[in-house]
Formats: sequence, C-alpha cells, structure tokens
Amino acid sequence: MTQTSIEQDLVFSLAASPKFAEDGICFAGRRSGLYRSADGGKLWHPACESLNLTEPLATTAVAVSPDFPRDQTVFAGVPGGILRSVDGGQTWHVLLLPEPPPHITHLAFSPNYSADGTLFAGTLEDGVFLSTDRGASWVAWNFGLFDMHILCLAVSPNFAADRTLYVGTEIGIFCSENGGRSWHEITTPATDPVLSLALSPGFAGDGMMLAGTESRGLYISENKGDTWLPLGQDSIDGTVNAVILSPEFPARPELLVLLSNGILVSADKGQTWQGRASHLNFEQGVLCALAPQGVLAPSPLLVGTAQDGPTRVV
Repeated sequence: MTQTSIEQDLVFSLAASPKFAEDGICFAGRRSGLYRSADGGKLWHPACESLNLTEPLATTAVAVSPDFPRDQTVFAGVPGGILRSVDGGQTWHVLLLPEPPPHITHLAFSPNYSADGTLFAGTLEDGVFLSTDRGASWVAWNFGLFDMHILCLAVSPNFAADRTLYVGTEIGIFCSENGGRSWHEITTPATDPVLSLALSPGFAGDGMMLAGTESRGLYISENKGDTWLPLGQDSIDGTVNAVILSPEFPARPELLVLLSNGILVSADKGQTWQGRASHLNFEQGVLCALAPQGVLAPSPLLVGTAQDGPTRVV
C-alpha cells in the first residue's frame, strides 16, 4: 500500500497500541475516515480499505484493546454504528447499534477486557451503550443518567473489582458503580460542561481524578469526586479539551492538558506548568492529543490538527 496524502480535515480521536514504543501502531479517527500508522505516527494510511467504501466514513472515536499486542482488537465509532477489527486494523466488521442511529463520541475498554469482554460507547444524544460480548451486541444503560450528552468517559483502572466508570456531560459528572447499569450525579467541579476526565492509575487507593471544563479550566479531586479544587489557575483557564496523565503516575506525577490555544505539561502534579508544541497553529483547530510514552519531551506526542492531520511532535 502506498503512502496516502491526508486531506485537511478534523481529527476527532487518537489511539495507540499499549506497546507503542515497540510496534509504533496508532490510529486516527477523522472526518475523512479512519487512518492507521505503523511507524509511530510518521506516515498514515487509510485503515478501512477492506470495506470498499464509495465515500468517506467519518470516524469520531477510536479505541485499542488493552491486550492489543495479543488480541489485535480495535473499535471505531462511525455514523450509526461501530467498526471492529481483530487483526490490528487490516479488516473490519460493522456492528449496528439500536435505532435511532447514535453519534459516537467516545469508546472505552474495561481494563479487564481479556476476561470480561466489556467496553462502553458514549454518544452525543443517546447516553451510554454497553457491550459485554466483545462488541457483538450493545444495550443502552442510562437509568439515572439525566443528561444523555456524553462528552467524555473514563473507566476505573480497578474496574474488575469496583465496577466504576464516569462520564462528563453538559451539566456535570455522573458515576456508575455497577458497570454502567445505573448512574448517579456526583459533585460537579463547576457549573460548566465537562469535556475531559482522567483517573489516576492508582485510583483505587488515591481516589484522584481530574476534570477539564469548557470554560472554567481544570479541577482535581482526591476523594473520587466528592470534593474538587481548581488546578493550575495561574496558567490554565477556559477550555480544557483533554487531560493526560503519565503512564507511571503517581510515581512520575506528570500531566498534560490540551487547551483551545496550546498544550501545557507539568512535572509536579500540576503545581507548575510549561508549554509544549508551541509551534502548532491552534487557530486551525486541535481537538485531541495522545502521549503513549509519557507527557514530557522527548517522549513523542501525537496531536490531531485540522490543517495537517495527525501530527507527531517530539
């Protein structure tokens, strides 16, 4: 397959293999379709050629199995349904969701996917869908979820034991403690839509979570969302589109936030911040970022831009 010249369009989602440092495999969901890279994001190729599409299939979400090096499983959200690949993105199966066709905003695996086969799909207007059979069937579980506009979704690293996940919506944050079957609203950090959520890898013990809002900056909780404090007020205000924690957090308390006008990183749990990738043109639109090997330079950073497509920054 030859290298593809990617059209200038929005990048909605990025995902990478857990063994990214070794295999360099990553995916980008774009308005013009789903793309795959096998060299760490330097070159990108269309991923859905096996479907023989006659027109672009906008891909608004993509997620890679936590056991990808073994099971080669990838899911992608497209209009009205979900694509599944079990061969690393070479071929795809179309999985339809219940009518009316939902708009997928987020996909997330259970950390214990190899055993429980569970994953979640957040939608723009239809709440959360759950699959417990590796995507073969989906059901909406929205009891107690009073806002169906899912803007972000985060699954507890200890999901196998605590069955906990969170969603950010236009009115705040909702929590499920029974695997998504029912929901309750938790304390909201600000009267603002919650665009991004991140849970500490040690969430079961430290209860730490971060929430990025649409216009009021970044907040942190260290008691599983019971109370919140603003974080980085001197550096961060306005829109926080993404929050990324170091894979080794909290041993390495490093954070990255994607703002509407730049990227900031912190090496001390948000006490001080510095810019990263300042050469990017944020006026053209940057909707997503991915730091598969750590948030600080020289670890590679993948950024989704409207002008240049998925861009690798070192």
